Amino acid sequence: MQNWIIFLTIFLGSFLFAQQTTFKFDFGGDRNESGFITITSISKFDKKVGYGFMDISDLKSVENGGNALTGDFITSNKPFYFSVAIPEGNYDIQLNLGDTKGTSETTVRVENRRMMLNNVKTKKGEIFEKQISVHQKDSIIRNQEGTQIGIVKLKPRERKYLHWDNLLTIEFNGKAPKVCSVIIQPNKKAKTIYITGDSTVVDAQYEPWASWGQMLPYFFVTNEVVIANYAESGETLKAFEDRHRIDKIWNKIKPGDYLFVQFGHNDQKAGNSTKSGYRKRLKDWILKAKELGATPILITSMNRRVFDGNSKTLNTLDDFPDAMREIAKEENVDLIDLNALSKTLFEAMGPEAAKKAFVHYPANSYPNQPNSLADDTHFNTYGSYELAQCVVKSIVDQNLPLKKYISKSYKGFNPNKPDDVEKFHWPESIFMESLKPDGN
Repeated sequence: MQNWIIFLTIFLGSFLFAQQTTFKFDFGGDRNESGFITITSISKFDKKVGYGFMDISDLKSVENGGNALTGDFITSNKPFYFSVAIPEGNYDIQLNLGDTKGTSETTVRVENRRMMLNNVKTKKGEIFEKQISVHQKDSIIRNQEGTQIGIVKLKPRERKYLHWDNLLTIEFNGKAPKVCSVIIQPNKKAKTIYITGDSTVVDAQYEPWASWGQMLPYFFVTNEVVIANYAESGETLKAFEDRHRIDKIWNKIKPGDYLFVQFGHNDQKAGNSTKSGYRKRLKDWILKAKELGATPILITSMNRRVFDGNSKTLNTLDDFPDAMREIAKEENVDLIDLNALSKTLFEAMGPEAAKKAFVHYPANSYPNQPNSLADDTHFNTYGSYELAQCVVKSIVDQNLPLKKYISKSYKGFNPNKPDDVEKFHWPESIFMESLKPDGN
């Protein structure tokens, strides 16, 4: 009986923690700020308590004295990951970064390498308070009472992804990441941008693959807009319906939210055309989003790295971009013409330099990669960042309502003058894989 009581207590404690939505963590040594949970360099994730570091090797607790919250911190010489069991929803995360006796350089991402803060530098003695807003999701579709009524059909590969594991995971990266505290609280007011699409949009977990969708959060004002990326590699409009991904979004989307739609690469597969359900599904999605009070925005698929003899990009997407342009006019919805913007961008780079934006790497550039990688569809982090800026540029140039939520991280962008790849800052994550994503 005593053992059963102990088990029940642990189970209920874990269940209650998983339902908790507000957390205050004091990173550093054993000194604890009142009302905060102490996190030290040996606080390995424990499912019984629902929080901790993914890996504690190479973590270091530093104690400088003074203020209990900001006078100590956790650091490491490699990327480190902190996870919290938390219900799905939108959250604000407040971070204290810095060192009261030294300098720091910290890059922050969440879940599958979703870009949030890039190279935050503090001078000696400085502590910066930064805030990010994130979307945490799970695969269950629920009714208003919280009862499961469906589920997203995940692919086997997805089951390893950080964004489907019922945990909110924060990645701390950079030359000298130093984290003093983490405060997590729900955000019930922010507009949510739900993103649908394929491998060119998905939050890719593994280096060197990336997409514009996982770069987009960096360019939006925290607190007010949250990016919810539901894209997945290999998906078509039909597959997105068949796997109930769009049903999950219909279940969550609310008035004032946005629905970004970019499909074409995989819909183009043998036997498919814009007449085989593509146009009808797009129009159905537009109608449904409007019925739910959300704003649909169509996004044409970007070009592949395919050039003619005059260094001009060739259209490899048949009439899918034109179909989306036509439907946007017919249905009177906004369009981000990423197909046109990417053409300008890639032609400005040129056939050879454009390889720097795609997954083109010599053999053995990454672990377990005996062969060279030469992919003219999928992007690396630099290429994805440039494409994300194209998306933001279109929002700004068209003066769309979302323009007022673009952050100061966006400095303006001219696709005719791409950023210098050598100056692009992206400290790599620990997750690496040479296996090509689904789709082409």
